[in-house]
Amino acid sequence: MDWFVKAFLRASLAWLGAGVSLGLAMAMHPAWAVYRTAHLHMNLLGFVAMMIFGVAYHVIPRFTGHPLHSRRLAVAQWWLANAGLALFVAGLALLPHLRFGTPARVVVAAGGTLSAVAAYLFIYNVWRTIDGRPEARRAGAAVQQASPVRRLPLGGAFTDAAAPQPRHAPAPARRG
Repeated sequence: MDWFVKAFLRASLAWLGAGVSLGLAMAMHPAWAVYRTAHLHMNLLGFVAMMIFGVAYHVIPRFTGHPLHSRRLAVAQWWLANAGLALFVAGLALLPHLRFGTPARVVVAAGGTLSAVAAYLFIYNVWRTIDGRPEARRAGAAVQQASPVRRLPLGGAFTDAAAPQPRHAPAPARRG
């Protein structure tokens, strides 16, 4: 498993722990409900999105049979997503204390922008992975037209000669 996949999964678990801890603190101290938006983003962008990123980077290349388009983009995305979310959550936590003033809004905007850029990198990287490399697509199309090998949906293949044939078992004899 690639290190950035593990990093996304670990970040996901760390954000889950932080989000649950904040949720527990809000339950014990109702005045802390002002942090509800931070709690929500820790769980949704932190836990859910990071888990999706990590699992997708591991699974999609295997499902499509194409290598990941860019490992460097995946690494950059990890840094941007985590830094952006940390800034975003910090800004959300500051908002009520600064009377929703400009400094907190700047932190929220910076974090949100980094998080959005990270999401766009993910979309681009996975989209290109699904499509495969252009030279591989052209070569694959030529081979597929000339080959008697048929592709199965899950990545397997068989030739026409080895294709499974339907079996019709004879009806069982009746005893009378």
